[in-house]
Amino acid sequence: MIKLIITDMDGTFLNSQGDYNRTLFRDVVTAMGRQGVHFAPCTGKQVDRVEELLGEESANFWILGDSATRIKHRGRYVYQSLLQNRLGLAIIAQLARVPGSHITIACTAEFAFIREDIAPHLKELVRRSYSKVKTVGDFHEIGADFVKITVYDEQGRCPELRGELDAFNDDAYIVVSEKNWIDIANAGVHKGTTVARLQQMVGAGRHETLVFGDGLNDVELMACADLSFAMRNGCDETKAAANFITRSNDDDAVMHTILRLLALQSGR
Repeated sequence: MIKLIITDMDGTFLNSQGDYNRTLFRDVVTAMGRQGVHFAPCTGKQVDRVEELLGEESANFWILGDSATRIKHRGRYVYQSLLQNRLGLAIIAQLARVPGSHITIACTAEFAFIREDIAPHLKELVRRSYSKVKTVGDFHEIGADFVKITVYDEQGRCPELRGELDAFNDDAYIVVSEKNWIDIANAGVHKGTTVARLQQMVGAGRHETLVFGDGLNDVELMACADLSFAMRNGCDETKAAANFITRSNDDDAVMHTILRLLALQSGR
């Protein structure tokens, strides 16, 4: 019996335009409500941005946001793991020493910080995933600990850039989620560990959990559930880790798969 449904957002639940079928989603929410199924978006997006996208219903969801470093439910954070400020600033300083066009997004519990001198189109890109954004002249102006640090490279050179961060492998979890993105969180904290924590909270085993993902940062997520689905548009590594392949994010595959499985579960 499915008790918990977890989905990545970009490239999985959301289509190529960063949106979703709201009419179909209302059907999904109704079906989950009838069967008492918990729903959890699991994403690199800021929690506030997920709430904006999913609307009032999101208060009833378990939002695993900011690269699954935090869990929010019914208006409060029930879990978060932070990178110490000194470590985060050291990582940011190392990124600044590496030549290239990449930008850094430094996320605290309150804001996503970007440098004020980055190009306007990159600021707009950041705001697609982060609702609360502040600009700074220097990241050392930030005094708080970090929920995560994200790197974006327009040229898709993140796999090469990742090697420049090897000195921090013991102190942080660093993953190239796709060629344009790197996510950096506290050591040992990723989608797999945070989902395991959520499963304990709601009392759902892996045989009662349904997950969806597409990127390299979803590989650990696939190991959390017997019903693990990679998207057809996903990366090869995630497909190999999943038990099933579903259609693409542009086919609303997450929602159609949920509806089919819940219909089978209810005997309809």
